[in-house]
Amino acid sequence: MKEKHNQGHRERLRKKFLNAGIEGLHDYEAIELLLTFAVPRKDVKPIAKQLLKKFKNISGLLDASHEELRSVAGIAESSTVIISLVKELCGEYLADKMKECDVLSSPEAVRDFARMKMAGMRDEAFMVIYLNTKNHVNNYEMICEGTVDHAVIYPRKIVKKALAYDASGLILIHNHPSGMCEPSKEDISLTEMIKDTVKTLNIRLLDHIIVGKSGYFSFVEKDIL
Repeated sequence: MKEKHNQGHRERLRKKFLNAGIEGLHDYEAIELLLTFAVPRKDVKPIAKQLLKKFKNISGLLDASHEELRSVAGIAESSTVIISLVKELCGEYLADKMKECDVLSSPEAVRDFARMKMAGMRDEAFMVIYLNTKNHVNNYEMICEGTVDHAVIYPRKIVKKALAYDASGLILIHNHPSGMCEPSKEDISLTEMIKDTVKTLNIRLLDHIIVGKSGYFSFVEKDIL
């Protein structure tokens, strides 16, 4: 009898989503619906509510590591996989959108992609987006990961990759795990060094974006690049 009740509840959740989209669901219901695809024949509402309580919101849940997810009672590997897969798919969706446009005319596409990929990372990391002459994305690559507050960047490595990808422009992105996005003196100095280095090769540094959970900081928008 309980299994029939659970199945009926799951069907109601799915219909609610199909009729009204994500806006028609409470956050815990959206998580609950997702879990139904990983956990058969079990009431997952208590697990969904526990996940929301622990990670505060949907973004906190998607940013959680496998170890953090598994620390919640009732969460098995199948559930951690589907939660992580959702975030990776979102990242790929935003990457495809970014690749389809002139990033100078659609800077929000880069910011959305950068925040999805890096804002929730526990350690500081550094990514470079390589652009062609039409300001379309040739490629992007994480070139460095460091500690919670430090990442070592070698401009020579950026130049080598830019030449390999035949890039005419670059956008630098890194995260601040603290959540605060204001650049440090070291961030500003590194940006100037990379700008001067690639300029000798007729490669433009188009922006440096710092992302964190509180938002983002664009060197171009703040007129310091």
